[in-house]
Amino acid sequence: MMTSRSEYRLVLRQDNADSRLTPLGHEIGLISEERFNRFLEKQRQIAQERQRIEEKSIPLSPALNVALEACGTAPLAKGCKMIELIKRPQVTYAVLAEFDDDRPALPDEVFEQVEISVKYEGYITRQEQQIKEMRRLEVKEIPSDIDYSSLKGLRLEAIEKLSKIRPENLGQAGRISGVNPADVAALNIILESMKND
Repeated sequence: MMTSRSEYRLVLRQDNADSRLTPLGHEIGLISEERFNRFLEKQRQIAQERQRIEEKSIPLSPALNVALEACGTAPLAKGCKMIELIKRPQVTYAVLAEFDDDRPALPDEVFEQVEISVKYEGYITRQEQQIKEMRRLEVKEIPSDIDYSSLKGLRLEAIEKLSKIRPENLGQAGRISGVNPADVAALNIILESMKND
């Protein structure tokens, strides 16, 4: 499946495949100890660099404001933490290199991971909450005698597929082709209202 078609594409990115899959690969014996240690070192560097930019202050200077304006972003009125500048969509590590006097010599992929995590932090956090909620709902049972055609709020295609397949729970319903997350959310609301009646 292409990541652009994935329901949770913000957390299922190409650039973070190693952090998602290497621990699992190591656990089942597909990843050597040497490769796993390199992975752990990279994760340590990412965490350390993230902490560094959270603490590092970039003082106000005319050169910094010129660089920011050249990127198409607003100049500063006073100095700020480096992480605040990296949160700006137009600002990259490369732009800030000349103002970052204690930048460690790290691989570009470490800087890239830190930059992505900072820029998309809010979206990624929201998506992780959605995933947690979906896992909670995953096991919510659907009554076996439910009449999908009488339910309001479901699309016609979803009604047809649900009636034909008769999933046992919301998790199964969400994996049916033709049943989208909005249908599952609507079905959850219907089940809650049935429970309260």
